Amino acid sequence: MRTNAVRDQIMETASRLFYTQGYNNTGINQIIEEAGIAKASLYQHFSSKEELLIEYLELAGLRMTDMFQAATEAHVSPADKVIAIFDLLDQLVQRKTYNGCRFLNIISEISMENERVRDQVKAQKDSLRNLFAEILKPVRKESLADELYLLVEAVFISSKIYGQAWPVETAKRMVQKLM
Repeated sequence: MRTNAVRDQIMETASRLFYTQGYNNTGINQIIEEAGIAKASLYQHFSSKEELLIEYLELAGLRMTDMFQAATEAHVSPADKVIAIFDLLDQLVQRKTYNGCRFLNIISEISMENERVRDQVKAQKDSLRNLFAEILKPVRKESLADELYLLVEAVFISSKIYGQAWPVETAKRMVQKLM
């Protein structure tokens, strides 16, 4: 395999395992075995399991930000853009493979002292808060960005707990009241 192909295979495997079974329950040997690579190949690309985790969080963060932004692009009004984000959440939480928010799952497994991982999770969460502020700026309601962000987090957590979509519908009703 080419170097980039090996790296991609490692990331694809680690991402799947971190999401489905958790960071702490995923071992380096399992990643190596399921990726079909040699141990030396993994360490050629990543110096540690934590390095792999950081890249996983970076890539997942970029994907989520792109998805949220893409969801808003077809809309003009800030209210419609915000609802579009919650419509996207509705699609995400109803997937058969939904296992909660990747970032909340990881942060629940990591020690509070691990600032590097916490900072990476915060960066992704701040990107959503900033997107809401940007959307609301034309109507001078940027102060609602944090409330909307908290509703997103509530949707992620409640949908994982209940395995149902009602948290998104409830959040959408709350958004309409806020807007």
